[in-house]
Amino acid sequence: MTKFQISNRAKTIRLFRKIHRSSGLILLVFILNVAITGILLGWKKNSADLILPKTQKGSTSDLSQWLPLDSLEKVAGIALHQTVSAELSLKIARIDARKQEGIVKFVYFDHYWGVQMDAATADVLQIRKRRSDFLEQLHDASYLDRYFGFENDYFKLFFTSLMGLALLLFSITGFWMWYGPKQIRKAKSIQKK
Repeated sequence: MTKFQISNRAKTIRLFRKIHRSSGLILLVFILNVAITGILLGWKKNSADLILPKTQKGSTSDLSQWLPLDSLEKVAGIALHQTVSAELSLKIARIDARKQEGIVKFVYFDHYWGVQMDAATADVLQIRKRRSDFLEQLHDASYLDRYFGFENDYFKLFFTSLMGLALLLFSITGFWMWYGPKQIRKAKSIQKK
C-alpha cells in the first residue's frame, strides 16, 4: 500500500468516524427507544404478568363446543364495562383464538385492556392491561400514527426505515473504524521492512 493509499484510507476512517459520531448523537433518543422497548418486549412473557398477562386455560379445545365469536364479544364488552369503565371503547383491534388453551382473547383498539374468555362457557377468565401492546407501538413508532389518527402508518414506515438505515450505517462505519486502522498499521509495518 502506498503512502497515498494510506493517506486516503486514513481520511476515509476520519470521515466515517465523524458520520458515526454525529448520526449517533442525532439518533440517540430513537436508538435508546428501540433498545429499551426491544428488551422489555423480549421479556414480556417472563414479566410475571406485568408486561403481558399470562394466557389462561379454558374448559375445552374442541371447536365444536365453542360459542360463536359475536356472543363472546358481547359478553367480553359487558364484562369490560362493568369491571373497568363504562367509558371504554369496544372497538376490537384483534381477536386471538387459542384452540389448545380453549380461550379467546379480545384486544381493543382505543385502549390497552384485554379480556380472556373461556370459548365454550363464556366465563371471563381475565381482564388485564396489555402493556406489551403499548410497548410494541412505541418500539415501531406506530403510537404516533395512532395519536395523530393516520391510518397509513406514515410514522411507522418512516421510523422503521430510519432505524434500519441507521443500523446499516453504524455497522458499516463501525466496521471501518475497527478494520481501517489495522490495515494502515499493517501497511506501515510492511513499509518499514
